[in-house]
Parts: sequence; structure tokens; C-alpha cells
Amino acid sequence: MPQESAVYTHGHHESVLRSHTWRTAANSAAYLLSSLRPHMQILDIGCGPGTITADLAALVPDGQVTGLEHAPGVLEQARATAAARGVENVRFAVGDVHALDFPDDTFCVTHAHQVLQHVGDPVQALREMRRVTKPGGIVAVRDSDYATMTWYPEVDGMADWLDLYRRVARANGGMPDAGRRLHAWAREAGFPQENITATASAWCYQTPEERTWWSELWAERTVASSYAEVAVEGGHATPDDLTRIAAAWREWGAQEDGWFAMLHGEILCRA
Repeated sequence: MPQESAVYTHGHHESVLRSHTWRTAANSAAYLLSSLRPHMQILDIGCGPGTITADLAALVPDGQVTGLEHAPGVLEQARATAAARGVENVRFAVGDVHALDFPDDTFCVTHAHQVLQHVGDPVQALREMRRVTKPGGIVAVRDSDYATMTWYPEVDGMADWLDLYRRVARANGGMPDAGRRLHAWAREAGFPQENITATASAWCYQTPEERTWWSELWAERTVASSYAEVAVEGGHATPDDLTRIAAAWREWGAQEDGWFAMLHGEILCRA
């Protein structure tokens, strides 16, 4: 069975985890929550530091949540997150979404947030998610769409950031504009059209605190994360280019009228 062939563009630098630990079930999986029931068994793929995972576990107190990660290093933080919240119906494991190490028909819900944009074969990933989901269960996926990201005001260097990120992500084997493709990938993976519900939602950063947080983490990510290393080593940018783009992020973040919106595509698929 195919194995992961893409490189995770962001890596797990502190600036990346600062973003991931902000994520909750409410701000990242709202489209799924009304479908949850207390007894459910849930697989949370690409769980990262476990904040969404722990939220899901709290919402299924009579069930169980399994958080799965391709990179084992971040699971220590995920376990600490669950322990700090007193959530006991959760466990964590290492695995590859292309070849899930679970029997057929195991989970009531199989969930992935901002995962398919980074994997080598998103259709195979969805086939595997469908395989391990019980008949009548739910495959739930949400992914951002970088081409739709927009901001105000225009700051010199921000457009360069977006162009560079999309080129690096594609060179790593991913698809940065995944959000718009999720429903099509689901059909290709074998879900009938009538079993797919496609929606969209957005994150927006506008207050001074939000602008500072969002711009600083991207400024740091641009010069200090795995993304920066891949951008330079792959010949997509020079260190000076990255320094200039990081400065553009900070300039945008300092704008009193600054505003940034990030669209996500979402699918709920009945297995």
C-alpha cells in the first residue's frame, strides 16, 4: 500500500506549534460537532499537539478518541495536553494516513484537519479513512486554501510570501489549495456524491492582538522553521528573501487597519 511521499512543509518549530495549539474543536471542526454522539469512537488524523483531539474526547465522554500523527515527536505534547485537561478517553499513536494500521469499520468518525494539503496522495488517504470508518459513519475533513487567502492593506512582500509558500508546498509534494478540491477527491475515493456534504468556513485575524499573534508566528516561521530550510535548500528563495518577507509580515501586523482572512473547505462524507 502507498506510503507517505510528501514532506510536511511547516515542520514542528515553536512558531508552528503556537498556531496549532490555538486550534480547538469549536474554531476548527464546527462543521462536525452537531454530528457527534457521546458513545462515538473517533480517529483524529494529524492530531499535532492534541488540542482538537482533547476537545473531541470531551465531547464523546462514553466513547474513545485516537490521535494519530506521522511525526512522533509532537505526541509528547499531545499527551501532556490531554493530561492537563483531565481527559482520559484518548490515546495517541504514530501512523500514516495512506496505510492506516486499523481494521476495517473501526471508527464512528474519522477526522483530519489541515492534513490532506500536505500528503502525497490525498485520494488514497480518503480511501483509507473510508475503510476504517463504520458503515453509516462519518469521514470529516477540513483544509485551508492558500490561493484564497486575502489581506488588507497591501504591504510590499506579502504577495511574495503567498507565491513562495505555494511553490514550496507543491515542491514538497503537497497541494496548498486543497480546500476547493476536497469534495472532488472524496468522489474519486469512492464516496457517492449524495453522501458528500461540502461547506466552507474562514478564520479572520483583525484585532491588534490577533494581528500581532498571526504576523509574528508567520514572520518566525518564514526564517526559522523547516519551511525556511526547504525554501532555501530547494532553490525557491535566498535567506535575504526570507528576511524581507518576514519583515513584510511584521509591517502588515503593525497596520491599524490590518485584516487577514483564511478560507477552508470542509467535507462530511457518509461511509
